Amino acid sequence: MIQQLSKQQLSTVRDLAYAIWPICYAAILSQDQIDYMLDRFYSIQNLEDLHLSNHHFIALYEGGEPLGFASFEHGLEGSTTTKLHKIYVLTNQHTRGLGQQLMDAVIDAAVAAGATQLQLNVNRYNKALGFYEKNNFSIVKTEDIAIGNGYLMEDYVMVKPL
Repeated sequence: MIQQLSKQQLSTVRDLAYAIWPICYAAILSQDQIDYMLDRFYSIQNLEDLHLSNHHFIALYEGGEPLGFASFEHGLEGSTTTKLHKIYVLTNQHTRGLGQQLMDAVIDAAVAAGATQLQLNVNRYNKALGFYEKNNFSIVKTEDIAIGNGYLMEDYVMVKPL
């Protein structure tokens, strides 16, 4: 079951991120950078600020347990683009199609909001790149984003027409 999350449920996102990131990014980021990014992006205050600024958070549950989440924003910079900001599934649940269920829910929400494309950023070294390519995303540019503390996000920007 996929559920829209309220402000009061954002700790679910934080808890999942803290469980997923150290495993997901261990091969491509230092533990210090992982800790820095988790603290910066997944504090309850930051998640609440995002929730108030037009970010939508959804979580996938099975048997009452959260197994993954996504966040997205419609009308990126006044356009007809929906931006997929986050999509993660617990690593011990990979290959079950749960990420695809979340992706499909985001696509459905984007289409319902009148979006003509879905855009995302992905680390250039992330194994999830294949998942996005399988979902018909194409790389449109490469960007390095300074996030503080001397760290960079080395990303591809990918787009999928809807």
